[in-house]
Amino acid sequence: MAKEVAGQLKLQIKGGAANPSPPVGPALGSKGINIMEFCKQFNARTQDKPGKVLPVVITYYTDKSFDFIVKTPPVAIQLLEASKQKSGSAEPNRKKVAEITWEQVKTIAEDKMSDLNCFTLESAMKMVAGTARSMGITVKGAFPDVK
Repeated sequence: MAKEVAGQLKLQIKGGAANPSPPVGPALGSKGINIMEFCKQFNARTQDKPGKVLPVVITYYTDKSFDFIVKTPPVAIQLLEASKQKSGSAEPNRKKVAEITWEQVKTIAEDKMSDLNCFTLESAMKMVAGTARSMGITVKGAFPDVK
């Protein structure tokens, strides 16, 4: 018989660095989830991505057990890594902070494709470019033909 789902919880944790301190501990503790067990499993699964911010969706059950899915890093963080910036622009419509190429946008879109709400690589690239625009990062050149 299937377990009864009590709820879901979404967190963003650095890979290989989950520990019981806030924000992880209080979020899990209030739901009755074994904090140390989650930290051990998460760190074991993400030890190959140290320091990268990873979204995680935790499904917890009425018997206090849990499952979790680790997703790819957010587009904004990947854009900052690609442009070698610390943060986006405070005024993205006036002040641009960096430039990236369509090739970098394509790489990010391919990486993030499984988590995005689109069917084609072209639409995924447009979503990534939109995020870049809202962060004050310009994309150089014309939109390439994607096949």
